[in-house]
Amino acid sequence: MSNMQEDKKSKVKKGWLAVRVGLEDEDGGFQRFVIPISYLYHPLFKHLLEKAHEVYGYHTSGPLRVPCSVDDFLHLRCKFGEEDCDKFYH
Repeated sequence: MSNMQEDKKSKVKKGWLAVRVGLEDEDGGFQRFVIPISYLYHPLFKHLLEKAHEVYGYHTSGPLRVPCSVDDFLHLRCKFGEEDCDKFYH
């Protein structure tokens, strides 16, 4: 991948946050998603943040890692707000 393509992929719109979702033993590894920052305040996502702290601690390099299966994350995103389901991208 060229540097220009990497720069485009790493840029996130203002008000959004890149996260890596997946489990260590899951086929396909981690997937990158970009979510609205407002999701950080949702009780379901707060639970995922607590779980991330237990698994990875506070000091990790790179994007925020969320320790749940990609399928579970895709299902949860709709619980954050039905109107927001279409806004997710990876």
